[in-house]
Amino acid sequence: QVQLVESGGGLVQAGGSLRLSCAASGRTFSSYGMAWFRQAPGKEREFVAAISWSGGSTYYADSVKGRFTISRDNAENTVYLQMNSLKPEDTAVYYCAKDPGTASYDYWGQGTQVTVSS
Repeated sequence: QVQLVESGGGLVQAGGSLRLSCAASGRTFSSYGMAWFRQAPGKEREFVAAISWSGGSTYYADSVKGRFTISRDNAENTVYLQMNSLKPEDTAVYYCAKDPGTASYDYWGQGTQVTVSS
């Protein structure tokens, strides 16, 4: 059983920055990949970024490439999402998810709200 707890969301003006954190329970954090998703009101959940177990590989949605950076600290069982140059369209609830290496993500956090004002 893995618990994921996001933090770091809030209200920020367009052009500002936020750093989201996702703390994971358990001893096997360094053995699996992690990802961030987001869901805006009235829209489907969408992929934002992912990182491999070692941190050596990262992947981004085109909409955030060059503005967001995913990273992880395996010693702290935490994955981060640094968000710069935020836009109003980045407003959403952001979720972290555990990637067991199969076709789907098996654990999700409760989400943290990010609101970007224009």
